[in-house]
Amino acid sequence: MWQLAIIMVLTMAVSTSQRSIRIDENGMKVETLRSPRFELEPGEVCDKFFYRVDFPKGHIAVKKFFAEIVDDEGNSIPLHETYMHHWIFARILIPKGVKPSRETVAIVGNSGVCAQLPQHFGLGSETRKTNTDVPDPYGIEVGRPAPAGFDEGWLLNVHAIDTRGGEDKMGCAECRCDLYNRTVEVEGKNYLGGIMCCFDGMRCRLRQGFHGGKRGLHLQYTVTYVDWNPSIVPVNIYIFDVTDTLKWFDKARTRHACQLEYQVDNACSAATPANECVHSKSLTVSLPKGGDLIYGVAHQHSSALGSTLFGEDGRVLCNSFPIYGNGTEPGNEDGYLVGMTTCYPRPGSVKIAPNEKLTIISNYSNFHMHSGVMGYFYILVADPLPESNPIFHSHHLPGRSGVGRLSSSE
Repeated sequence: MWQLAIIMVLTMAVSTSQRSIRIDENGMKVETLRSPRFELEPGEVCDKFFYRVDFPKGHIAVKKFFAEIVDDEGNSIPLHETYMHHWIFARILIPKGVKPSRETVAIVGNSGVCAQLPQHFGLGSETRKTNTDVPDPYGIEVGRPAPAGFDEGWLLNVHAIDTRGGEDKMGCAECRCDLYNRTVEVEGKNYLGGIMCCFDGMRCRLRQGFHGGKRGLHLQYTVTYVDWNPSIVPVNIYIFDVTDTLKWFDKARTRHACQLEYQVDNACSAATPANECVHSKSLTVSLPKGGDLIYGVAHQHSSALGSTLFGEDGRVLCNSFPIYGNGTEPGNEDGYLVGMTTCYPRPGSVKIAPNEKLTIISNYSNFHMHSGVMGYFYILVADPLPESNPIFHSHHLPGRSGVGRLSSSE
């Protein structure tokens, strides 16, 4: 009977998604779900918010989170057809008996530091080749009982751009305002591109004479988890944004205003070698509570050269570099950023002190101008382990090999 349970796959139909559950070789539950259906025509933008999407039930520790865009038949869609700008999941509290909406739900954010980035999970074009495993004995805790009068739920935001037939596919992906026939001014400056030019329903310019049909798509996401038990050490999720315009009041109080995106101007002369054209942007920030660094990864866009997180004494806490594709298949699309390398320090070996000032440096190629780029850094931090902490489950972390090239078009 036990062996039968290990290989058993349960499939069930639900109102908003398809769902499957299995037990993997390490005894962890692996649940695959789909978002509600959305439709896109060539050039069209989806930036939709779905409330109370399906998510594993109960008090659990999330150990891995994978997501990608698929069609109605479950086929993976490559970035050069539908560009994944980002997907994010945020925990919400829904008043009992009330239909969830932007006005009625309360977002339960991560541990900080940007109020504008409250999500627990989320990535962009790098989603297929970025390692999201949480090593033992740690886990991302979800499913604690909600306060009286509320139900716990999950909010999903999907921002995807159908670039089939696009006159300039990379320009569409960078949300260049001229390609979306939109003009925006920000603080008296011309805004050349970004999320204000490719919101839901906008359309990017297509090649003359191109015709393509509408198709149904979903975000398909797979959550690997275990039931919560006393051996698991919870982690805190912190997300930094290099555009943060924080103001320091004292050691314990700061005010963050994360701008979410920025522009990289072309600052190289024709005679400058492409590998010397580097735009760097930095931020210094601190955590109110320290701990052991468990995981780190940057989020950047195409043309990125990588990002580094430094401690206050200048030590490198994590380097995260882009992986670029060199083919046509999903997860290896030529010229696209398809993954980011991750950091897994030996537990207890990298410590962050309370209020320690951390510095993030985000590097991009500025051989050409790039609009709407991002420079986030995600870290998981845990309280230090006691001298003895029994581990009741095991988990193998696969190796990560090969950092792809930066496309010559960048």
